[in-house]
Amino acid sequence: MTSLITKNVPILGNLIKHVNNCTKRLSSHFIYFPDNEKPVEGETTKMNMMQAITDAMDITMKTDPTAVLFGEDVAFGGVFRCSLGLREKYGKERVFNTPLCEQGIAGFGIGMATAGATAIAEIQFADYIFPAFDQLVNEAAKVRYRSGGQFECGGLTVRSPCGAVGHGGLYHSQSPEAFFAHAAGLKVVVPRGPITAKGLLLSCIQEKDPCIFLEPKILYRSAAEEVPVESYTLPLGKAQVLKEGDAATLIAWGTQLHVILEVAQMAEDKLGVKCDVIDLMSILPWDQETVCNSIKKTGRCLIAHEAPLTCGFGAELAATIQEECFLHLEAPIQRVAGWDAPFPHVFEPFYLPDKWRCYSALAQLLQY
Repeated sequence: MTSLITKNVPILGNLIKHVNNCTKRLSSHFIYFPDNEKPVEGETTKMNMMQAITDAMDITMKTDPTAVLFGEDVAFGGVFRCSLGLREKYGKERVFNTPLCEQGIAGFGIGMATAGATAIAEIQFADYIFPAFDQLVNEAAKVRYRSGGQFECGGLTVRSPCGAVGHGGLYHSQSPEAFFAHAAGLKVVVPRGPITAKGLLLSCIQEKDPCIFLEPKILYRSAAEEVPVESYTLPLGKAQVLKEGDAATLIAWGTQLHVILEVAQMAEDKLGVKCDVIDLMSILPWDQETVCNSIKKTGRCLIAHEAPLTCGFGAELAATIQEECFLHLEAPIQRVAGWDAPFPHVFEPFYLPDKWRCYSALAQLLQY
């Protein structure tokens, strides 16, 4: 297949270059990785998130002869280079390009997984996953149920870059996780960095239910961590508490997690208070126990995400927290999110829930 970057969509090449430059420039402003992230013992090596994702797929293809990787331009490494070198290593029968047809990519993956293969499908941008929505929600999520357990496509993992990059505009910056959270039968996961990306992706690939693995694209090269060399998994549906405190509970996932980590540090420095910071990691299922236990301790909750406010996944969190923790709440639950508008181009900084918006909401929460 002719490269989309060099031939079909030349503007895409400029976007990818901008992502690479933008991640380097922005990393010093808000990307923060806790020092205590080391899920397993053993040898480690420094990787960024792109390399950690490549490593997870490499391990899978080395250990599972049925594993295949496919999508638009994955043969040469993909537009973000997450499959770099895998075609040369495992051959064109196992790593191959597809036509520019997201519905076909998802449908093909469902067929392969139903036949018993391990299918890793890449949708080039999460903004373009919507043509595949019918296949994923009406087919992948329901195969086991509709067949009475005779068939399943748990071998399907759909990877897709998501979120803002600083220059993506309305077709390359969206966060669609809430759309899929409504579909019973799917699992939806968003990592925050290299260690979680490798462990969660390997968990998704081994999971018996089809998984949507959303990769915040600005994090691909933003920072590196010491990632375990060997295979390891992180549990799906389990959140992580990255900072502990008793003033409030701050909840986010993906890129936004780094924003609220900085906000928590600002609150400690400026206001003298400490907050629990929770990385949800799994959107479907999500870790209700960890979240509610934290809020019963702190009595206050702030939820932040890049997706629009209305029906963003923060609304589900807020509803459950209100039901389960009502008598423990000392203030109304705060949500800081994208605006209910198409993702803007030149006004992207005003759209994103940055640290100042989140800090302002936290200050109001603490003063209530």
